[in-house]
Amino acid sequence: MLIFNAILLLVFDFYIFFALRATKIKIVQKKWFPLAWWGYSIGLLIGLYISAKFNIPLSYRSIILVAFFMTAVSKFIFIIILLIDDIRRGGIWISRLFQPKKGASLSKRIDELAEPLPESAKDGITRSEFLTKSGILVASLPIFPLSWGIISGGYDYQIRRQKLYLPNLPSSFHGMRIAQISDVHSGSFYNKKAVLGGVEMLLNEKPDTIFFTGDLVNNVASEMRDYQDIFSKIKADLGVFSVLGNHDYGDYYYGKEDSPAKRKNLNDLIKTHAVMGWDLLMDEHRALKVNNEEIAVVGVQNWGTGRFPKKGDLNKALKDTQELPVKLLLSHDPSHWRAQVLNTDVDVMFAGHTHGMQFGVRGEHFQWSPAKYIYKEWAGMYEEENQKLYVNVGYGFLGYPGRVGILPEITIFELIKGTDPVRS
Repeated sequence: MLIFNAILLLVFDFYIFFALRATKIKIVQKKWFPLAWWGYSIGLLIGLYISAKFNIPLSYRSIILVAFFMTAVSKFIFIIILLIDDIRRGGIWISRLFQPKKGASLSKRIDELAEPLPESAKDGITRSEFLTKSGILVASLPIFPLSWGIISGGYDYQIRRQKLYLPNLPSSFHGMRIAQISDVHSGSFYNKKAVLGGVEMLLNEKPDTIFFTGDLVNNVASEMRDYQDIFSKIKADLGVFSVLGNHDYGDYYYGKEDSPAKRKNLNDLIKTHAVMGWDLLMDEHRALKVNNEEIAVVGVQNWGTGRFPKKGDLNKALKDTQELPVKLLLSHDPSHWRAQVLNTDVDVMFAGHTHGMQFGVRGEHFQWSPAKYIYKEWAGMYEEENQKLYVNVGYGFLGYPGRVGILPEITIFELIKGTDPVRS
């Protein structure tokens, strides 16, 4: 992935650089411009390599990732506009090729095609130069919302409230409050005070139990070193239950193959859950008991469609739960719901994983994100017959160190015995 990103950025750089040098824009004709242009790009790639391969401070890593992300987005938008101009110019060239002047010889046609394409100029600016300058302006526009998403959006925790109507719910659990967080990605954090503020928001809700649905880290267990004390504060009377996500296995750092270092990393992460007082469910379940009545809290290891790990064993986790009237499943990847969960008697599945792509629009009655084109269920509540899925868009962030529109989420559920009056 690192090599791909480097090659992609260099391709962008070459294309844009020579397009700019072909214009009459004064600043790009300066002798120092190539040095500044290529110096920034090469420096950014070196920084990206260092941040990926070495354990540098999180603040520096975040600066590098922000710079890379905003540079790539801006250059991608600029390239689209340059392509529009190149397609236009190519059309002119082709029309000149197939519509030669009458009586023109072959050598004359070749000489004409070698001449610069005609450009219409008004007030001293050609159409190509207008498009290039417009491209610079348009490409710079994303910097403002993306910058605001870093300054404000990444730690702007939102409480979302959701009622869960369950006809089979034992009376003792009516009114019980469950909190869910997901996708902490501690390796991306750089503001401990803000992270603590989100945890305090959660605790102020006084939930009876708390669910964490995977991706505690980006790659390695040591990322939790600076944040373990904060997340250890998360406690609830009926317990804190957690599962693993695709990032927790170390595949993106150690590779897909098994190794002693990779096994140790996973064991260290499992110990981190235990030290924090979280009950990590590895394809198993717990009976939650109130007033001699019980429901099941079920947790599976990561199971996702496509390229994501399929480590979870749902049948094993559900073993011996037949007599429990309600089953609440923690499973990181929402694609697991349609692939396997709908074929079981699980009442509600709690998931995360998508982050809502950290970009989009989310209101009370409308939501949109590019995530919808990848995941059928990507944020909020979904229902099929009597089964439900809730997708939390995450507590942390990954890659882009911020959020625009899709803000970090703490979900508070209220269990209600009965059927949803809206659906009945």
